[in-house]
Amino acid sequence: MSDTKTNASLVNALCGLTLARLQRAMRVGIRSLWLHRLRSLLTMLGIVFGVCSVIAMLAIGEGASYEAQEQIKSLGSQNIIIRSVKPPDEQKATQGSQSYVLQYGVTYADAKRITATIPGVTVILPARNIRDYVWNISRRVDCEIVGTVPWYPTMRNQPVARGRFFTENDMDARTSVCVLGAEMVPLLFPLESPLGKHVRVGGDYYQVIGVMEARGHDPKTDDATEQKDKSAAYRMFVPLETVKMRYGEVLMRRRAGSFEAERVELHELTVKVASLEEVTGVADAIKTVMERNHKKKDYQIDVPLEMLRRAERTKQIFNIVLGSIAAISLLVGGIGIMNIMLASVTERTREIGIRRALGARRRDIIVQFLVETVMLSGIGGILGVLLGVTIPFIVSHTAGMKTIITLWSPLLAFTISALVGVVFGIYPAIRAANMDPVEALRHE
Repeated sequence: MSDTKTNASLVNALCGLTLARLQRAMRVGIRSLWLHRLRSLLTMLGIVFGVCSVIAMLAIGEGASYEAQEQIKSLGSQNIIIRSVKPPDEQKATQGSQSYVLQYGVTYADAKRITATIPGVTVILPARNIRDYVWNISRRVDCEIVGTVPWYPTMRNQPVARGRFFTENDMDARTSVCVLGAEMVPLLFPLESPLGKHVRVGGDYYQVIGVMEARGHDPKTDDATEQKDKSAAYRMFVPLETVKMRYGEVLMRRRAGSFEAERVELHELTVKVASLEEVTGVADAIKTVMERNHKKKDYQIDVPLEMLRRAERTKQIFNIVLGSIAAISLLVGGIGIMNIMLASVTERTREIGIRRALGARRRDIIVQFLVETVMLSGIGGILGVLLGVTIPFIVSHTAGMKTIITLWSPLLAFTISALVGVVFGIYPAIRAANMDPVEALRHE
């Protein structure tokens, strides 16, 4: 029993001795760093900017990827979108004529064939897009008029923010009602609610019955294209039967000395699939059906699920690239710490000799220098985390970019900074510990 108590007392004494040595090493390290405040601060800057760049770059990249993925998700993960595209060979063939009618794109027959022949298709969403000016007294907006069906908000994940969307009764009666995109409202009705008011397109008036929720930035269009084509942002939704009655099947475009006409039955056809597992197979079947019935490439098939997977892979690559760039900054900071600590070892050679002569062991010298390097990298890591968390907020408020700070990025950056202090402090610490005490005492 007495032996057990003796062993426990010995363990406690050793732990207390070790803790006292560590506390003394920390006090010596803090005093040494404080004596050379400017040098310590300049040494920490490499770690500060390295950690800061890791967090800020990952936050900006995460925000950009989130916006792109949300925009793709808004198209519907179970949807397949077929768009009419003017074939380039037709444009070249008709350049010499003054007037012509160009027929291309998705047809109602395509919609019937897809529904009748491809299993897994549950709902189809036709849409016809016409560009025109929308007026409210003297205010006007150059927008895209979308003729579509009542289930558009559900299939395209674009709910109505105020009012309602048009119904099947509006479709059957070909009523003159419309739903405005959220971006159009401040331009047409800056001081009042648009609900119940009327807007004019050409010589026709439409009653506003709803306002859609605001849409995010479209990842498929860059800023230059978006500035050039404002109709990509401004949309007004009208019943498809009303659009067919008002505009007919042939769209006329008049120019100086000539005109051109396009016959496009549907500009867009969205196909909803029963499950995510069937999306790829249904998309391949749709491609086969379209290729069989269209001699020219006058359509484009977009699969949001594939786009989402590509965006996720791009995000991973983007994070790796940004992380590598930031890791180089931390590497440079670590090299700076090693350089300063080697210079410190040379400056403190006589001090090391005195400590060894007074009974300090090699591991005490190693611990002292490691404590100093870890404190440099640790304090630099804390400052870098604070700065790295602040910069994304500044970017969000000044540049309008979305930034997302994940929990793991500050933890990862701080952990790496601490490891950098240990790794790059080992060599100077070992070099100091391996000095000959007699030679160190002779050093001037």
